Amino acid sequence: MRVKFDRDTCIGMFQCVAEWDGFERDEDAGKAVLLESEAEDDDVFVVEVPDGEEYDATFAARVCPVDAIEVYEDGEQVV
Repeated sequence: MRVKFDRDTCIGMFQCVAEWDGFERDEDAGKAVLLESEAEDDDVFVVEVPDGEEYDATFAARVCPVDAIEVYEDGEQVV
């Protein structure tokens, strides 16, 4: 499972941070940070979800109010 995060779209509600430890707050920027991710583009970051954290990662994507987080499984978007 892979998570894709568009930091430019993020509005800093930090609901993802509350749901999954893969995100943390960046209070200075007012946006979330996807930990241990690689930049795919200027403001788009991706990371493989560690085993056992799939549910939390998926839930973090579902609660994002601006759909800044996408989840892919086997190459297909599931959230």
